[in-house]
Amino acid sequence: MIYDKKSFLPGNIEDPEFYQKIFDALPIPIFYRDLKGVYQMCNKAHEEFSGRPRAQIIGQSVFEIHTKHMAEIYYHKDQDLLANPDIQIYETKVKQRDGSRLDVVINKAVIRNNDGKIVGIVGSINDVTKLKKTEKRLEKAQESMEISSHMLHKINVGILMMDENQKVVDSNESFARLMGEETAELFDTIPGLKGADVEELVPEVIFKMLSSILSSGEDILERDIKYSEKLLHVSVVTLYKQKVVGAVIRDMSAPLLVRDEIINRAQRIKEQNIETVQKIAYLLGENAAETEELLNSIVESYRYGNDH
Repeated sequence: MIYDKKSFLPGNIEDPEFYQKIFDALPIPIFYRDLKGVYQMCNKAHEEFSGRPRAQIIGQSVFEIHTKHMAEIYYHKDQDLLANPDIQIYETKVKQRDGSRLDVVINKAVIRNNDGKIVGIVGSINDVTKLKKTEKRLEKAQESMEISSHMLHKINVGILMMDENQKVVDSNESFARLMGEETAELFDTIPGLKGADVEELVPEVIFKMLSSILSSGEDILERDIKYSEKLLHVSVVTLYKQKVVGAVIRDMSAPLLVRDEIINRAQRIKEQNIETVQKIAYLLGENAAETEELLNSIVESYRYGNDH
């Protein structure tokens, strides 16, 4: 049975305008240049990318459309491709008419006629400016993470971070030592204990504190606990609300820490007591003068104590 080839094609497939409509539907800038570097075809996306209507592009050479610098790059790359007919891919920067510069990846290939003779070059332009910016941001973020992790491991208090799956995001050696020899040995095998189950590493009370803050999204929760003959002060904070929480664990058994903590807590209590006395004085009203004299004495005594 003999088939008519044209019967399988839409009636307008041989119409150049139909091909143009196909190219215009593509969101990527596409162009076709002849062997002299003169544009013979481009699509709507290329018009928008170059900032020129098609009528100002077709029939013009790269030197008439682009800056001298860019035209020379395109010309020499075209010559390389014609000398070595294959797929050509390269990155470059394109200066727009408004002065801005875009990072692009250009893909090109030769076009041959029915006799196999090279008649021109077809290419596409991929704008990767946003991708480049994202890569740079990721590089900076990675660098910041590495610095933060390095600092975390140098801190002389226990640090633990837990994600929403109750897994360790990161921890430091001080934390591992506070949790005991078994955890310290595991830390040597798994740096930072990353991915480990937090419930298996910490006392139940600390795990409940972490879970509570993770669930509620509260800013901070503090508590003193006894663990392995040590007095630990545990501060749990929200790092990323209901996503990641962190714990700062200090061994209050260390003499210097005990002294500093006692002083800090005593000072907080003094300040709270003074505020309470001030409120009482305000409420007394009729005995304000006598109360003020008493209050001034307390305040002066407090200040004298701070000076010494």
